[in-house]
Amino acid sequence: MDKNYILIIGWVAVMAMLSVLTSVKRVETVCGKKEYRWRPVWAVVTFLPLIIWCGYRENIGDTWAYKKSFSEMPVSLGGMASYMATVKKDKGFYFVSAVIKCIVGNHVNIYFIVLAAIQAGVLIYVYRKYSSRYLVSFFLFIASTDYISWMFNGIRQFLAVTITFIGIKFILDKKYAKAIILILIASLMHQSALLVIPFIFIAQGKAWNKKTLLFMVAVIAIVAGIGQFTNVLDSMLAETQYKNVVSDWQSWNDNGTNALRVLVYAVPSVLSLIGLRFIRNEDDKVINLCTNMSIVSVGFYIVSMFTSGIFIGRLPIYFSLYSYILLPWEIDHMFTKRSARLIYVVMVVGYLGFYLYSVNNLLG
Repeated sequence: MDKNYILIIGWVAVMAMLSVLTSVKRVETVCGKKEYRWRPVWAVVTFLPLIIWCGYRENIGDTWAYKKSFSEMPVSLGGMASYMATVKKDKGFYFVSAVIKCIVGNHVNIYFIVLAAIQAGVLIYVYRKYSSRYLVSFFLFIASTDYISWMFNGIRQFLAVTITFIGIKFILDKKYAKAIILILIASLMHQSALLVIPFIFIAQGKAWNKKTLLFMVAVIAIVAGIGQFTNVLDSMLAETQYKNVVSDWQSWNDNGTNALRVLVYAVPSVLSLIGLRFIRNEDDKVINLCTNMSIVSVGFYIVSMFTSGIFIGRLPIYFSLYSYILLPWEIDHMFTKRSARLIYVVMVVGYLGFYLYSVNNLLG
């Protein structure tokens, strides 16, 4: 295993010690309430090693494919028109990538760093503003191996994911037109972003509301009739860029998302159901939204267990990022201070175990 996979965990520990020794927080107004939040400079420093590592990573996952597409991009704006004429799908991503290349030149490492900085910049903004424990949210993002799956691998889709994620303020304020415009922009990077549109309405309202319960009923129905679902899905995608998805995962013997991963991602949702009265009593609109988005992510993960981890299993990331705001809030609000300390220890140990298991399997 590359030592960097251990060092990034060590970096979280370093930032935890610094947060104790240094004044990394300040009082800010969040949704009308005074709360402690990490100072912007420390929030950026936390993500900085990861951003740099993204530029110099090995050929993990689809990295080689992104390097190849980068080599085919023009080095000047004059060649942009002819290049874009060759792009068949997700033109927004390749346009942005080509513009970056025209600025930074033929330096693929800098290209990856710029893309990582954009993605991380959104996570920094959202988690710093809405998470009650910024460093815990960062740790969960790392320990879940999301950074490997998305900042090292599926960067095209993750750029779309982060564009939708920064629209959290529009969703909270019920400014749906602005949220949908942002999602449409994200869909230019990866068309799967369009999936988010109905869920900005489903996730609105109280935690575990009727809409989310109906969604989970639909998930159960899909799992019960998985054969009919795949046929319907195949027909629905027939005229889109995903028209071969069903046949591809069947021909590749894709057995679905690992059950352990589904279980780990389900923890915040399960905890929210157990401690629903705490969420209802607090009635925090951020936590309500995060709870419902977390439920949606689990629903998609359950479906992906019985279908495809490669295709369906890539959809929950649009919703699971909200769980990293939810989980630390749950621990702080559902347990006494003494119990919360123990739960945090259990959380860290459990996620580290999952991280080591996942890294060993992902990297062979």
